[in-house]
Amino acid sequence: MRLLLCALVALLALGLAATAADLGQLARDDKQWVMPQKNYANTRFSGLKQITPDNAAGLHVAWSFSVGTNHGQEAAPIVVGDTMYVVGAYPNELFALDATTGDLKWKYSPRVDPSSQGEACCDVVNRGEVFDNGKIFFNTLDDHTVAVDAKTGKEVWAVKLGEFTKGMTLTMAPLAVKGKILVGNSGGEMGVRGWLTALDENSGKIAWRAYSVGPDKDVLIGPRFHPYYKDAQGKDLGVKTWPPGRWQVGGGPVWGWIAYDPATNLVFYGTGNPGPWNPDERPGDNKWTTTIFARDADTGEAVWADQLNPHDLYDYDEVNENLLLDLPIGGKPTHVLVHPGRDGFMFVIDRATG
Repeated sequence: MRLLLCALVALLALGLAATAADLGQLARDDKQWVMPQKNYANTRFSGLKQITPDNAAGLHVAWSFSVGTNHGQEAAPIVVGDTMYVVGAYPNELFALDATTGDLKWKYSPRVDPSSQGEACCDVVNRGEVFDNGKIFFNTLDDHTVAVDAKTGKEVWAVKLGEFTKGMTLTMAPLAVKGKILVGNSGGEMGVRGWLTALDENSGKIAWRAYSVGPDKDVLIGPRFHPYYKDAQGKDLGVKTWPPGRWQVGGGPVWGWIAYDPATNLVFYGTGNPGPWNPDERPGDNKWTTTIFARDADTGEAVWADQLNPHDLYDYDEVNENLLLDLPIGGKPTHVLVHPGRDGFMFVIDRATG
C-alpha cells in the first residue's frame, strides 16, 4: 500500500510539473490554435502548408456562424482538437463549435451587467479566450474572469476583479502560464489605475497583482529590478514622475497581448496611455505608462522596464504584441523582443536585459 501511495504521489507531481509544457506543446502543434496569438512568442504563424499561393484563389466559404452581436468582433477563435471556441463582444457569450461543420456544441452565457456598456471607452469588444488543462478562460466587460469546462460548457469559477462603475472594464485575452491566468484591465481614459493580475487557474484566487503606476511596492519593483536605461533607474518613479496624487488615476492599463519565455520564466507586456488625455494636467514622464515590462511569472516581480513614450501625448499606448524571436545581431544569435509601436518605430530589445 505504501509503495502504491508513493507511486500515485509521484505521478501526480509529474502531471503538475508538465502543465506548462503541455500547453507549450499544444501551441507548437500547427493542427491546434490554443491561444489567440498562436503561441507564447506571439508570432501568430502557422506552419501548415495546405493553403499555398497556387491554390489560394480556390478558397471558398465552408461554413459561417454568427456570434449574435452588432459590435466589433476582435476575438480570434481558438482550436483545440476538433473544437473551435470563440467569445463575442458584449454580452460575451462563449461558443464551442465543431471545427469541421460549424455546428454548435454548446454555448455559455455569462450574466454580464448591461450597465457596463456605458463604461467602455472604445466599443464593447472582447479580444479572446485561452485554453489550458481542459478549461477555457476569458474576461467579461463587467470585470469578471471566467473559467468554463471545455467539454461541457459548465462554469468552473468566476471571479470579480474590479468595479466598472469606476471606469474599469476587462476586454483583453488572458494568458495561461504555469497554472496561472494573467489578466489586465482597461480604462486608461476613465481614471483607472492599470494592473496585471495573476489568478490561480484552479480557483480564480489572486496570486499576485502588479500595478503600472504608483510606489515601487505596488509596481512590484524590488531588488531584482535592473533596468538598462538611466531614466528608469531610481526609487518610486511611478510616483515621482507625476504631479502629487495624479498617479492614483494615472492609467497604464494592460489590455493588449502578453508574451512568455519559458527559458527565463519571464512574461513580457506593454502598458497603455497615461490619464487624463490632456497632457497639461500631468507634467512629467508619467512612469510606468507606455512601458514594456519583463516580470517573473511566478511572483510578478519586475526584472526590467523600458518606457518607450514618456508623457504620451497622442494615446500611442504600448500594448501591441511583443514578438519573442531569435535574430542574428552582431554575428551571433540574440534573444530579442520585437515591438511595433504606434508611433511608427519598430523596437528590437534584448529580452534578457531590456
